[in-house]
Amino acid sequence: MPILALTLSLAASSPVSLDPNGFAVTLQQQTGSPGAAVVIDCGAGAAEGVAGLRIQGGTAAIAPGDLWHMGSNTKAMTATLAARLVEAGVISWASSVTDILGDLIGEIDPALGAVTLSELLAHQGGVRANAGMVTTLRLVGADADRDVAADRRTYAAHSLSNAGGARGDFLYSNAGYVIAALMLETAAGRPYEAMMQDEVFAPLGMDSAGWGPPGTPGGAGQPRGHRAAMFSGLSAREPGAGADNPPALNSAGRAHMSLEDLADFLRAHADRPDDYLDAESWDRLQTPVGDADYALGWGVRETGVLSHAGSNTLWFVQMAVDPRSGCVAAAGVNDGRIDRVREPVGQALERLLSSAN
Repeated sequence: MPILALTLSLAASSPVSLDPNGFAVTLQQQTGSPGAAVVIDCGAGAAEGVAGLRIQGGTAAIAPGDLWHMGSNTKAMTATLAARLVEAGVISWASSVTDILGDLIGEIDPALGAVTLSELLAHQGGVRANAGMVTTLRLVGADADRDVAADRRTYAAHSLSNAGGARGDFLYSNAGYVIAALMLETAAGRPYEAMMQDEVFAPLGMDSAGWGPPGTPGGAGQPRGHRAAMFSGLSAREPGAGADNPPALNSAGRAHMSLEDLADFLRAHADRPDDYLDAESWDRLQTPVGDADYALGWGVRETGVLSHAGSNTLWFVQMAVDPRSGCVAAAGVNDGRIDRVREPVGQALERLLSSAN
C-alpha cells in the first residue's frame, strides 16, 4: 500500500461565497466518494464542512470532528518536529546519517552515509522511494501488535543498504522520512511518536492526532478508508493491518486527526509564532531547496503557497497555507481512487481559498 504524495498548484479562480458544508456536498457529489470534508481558517477560527457517509452502504454520517487519515501530509509535521529538536540542540540540520546512525546500523551505502537530516527532509539525499516490497510485507501489522521503533530500524537499514539516486537530486522518498525519524529518536533517546506528541501535537492543540487508520473494527464511530472494489463500486477497509501501511512508516504518512486540528497545524505555519520556532527555522521549513519546488515537508508554488497532499490509497487529503491572504485550508475524501478524486479535491481547495480573499 504505497504512500502517495502530490503537491498542489493553486490556480486563480473566481471568488465564491463561503459555505463549508456546500463545498463538502459538492465535493462528495463530484467524486462519488462515500464522504467528504473541508476546513478553512483565515485567522478567526476554523470552519468545517462535511457531507456523506463514514462507510459506504452504511447510515452513519460524516460529522464535524471526525478523524481523517493524513497520508503524506504527515511529512510537514515530521519536518516541524525536526526544527524543534534542532532549536533544542538535540541534532543539527547538517547531522549526517553516519553521525547519528553509524553505530546503530551496520552497513550503510557510502553514497548515503554523508546525507544530512536537511537533505532527507527535502528529498535530496538520494534515498530510494521505499524500502521494497519484501521488507514492507515483513513489517505489516496493526499498531498495537508491532514494535514500531524496531521496525523503523529494520526499514531504515534496508533503505540505507543502497542508494536510489544521486545526492542533491530531488527524489521523493518515504524511506528518507523513516530514516529522518530514526535519526531524531536516536539523537534524542526518545521514540519519534512520543516526541511528536510533546513537540508538535500538544503545543499546537492537535488533541485528536494519532497513528494509523482511525476508528475501531466493527463500529462506525469514525470514517473508514475505501478503495475500488474488484468489479465495481467501493470497498471499505476496517481499521487494522490491512487498512494502512506498516507502522514503521508513521513519520512518512500515517498520522490521523480531525480537520480542525489539521487547521491548527496549518495556522501555525501561516502565523509563524516565534514562541514556537524562530524565524530562521520557519524559513528553512518553508523555503524551496535548490532548484526543486519542495522545501522541508512542503511543496512551494511560485505564488508562495505551501501545499501538500497525501493518500495511503484509501483516503485522499490536500492541505494548503496561503501567505498572501493568511488563510489555510484542507479538503479530503475517504476514498483512495486517486485519479478520480485528485482533481475535484484540488478544485475544492482552490475555491475555498479564493472565497476567503
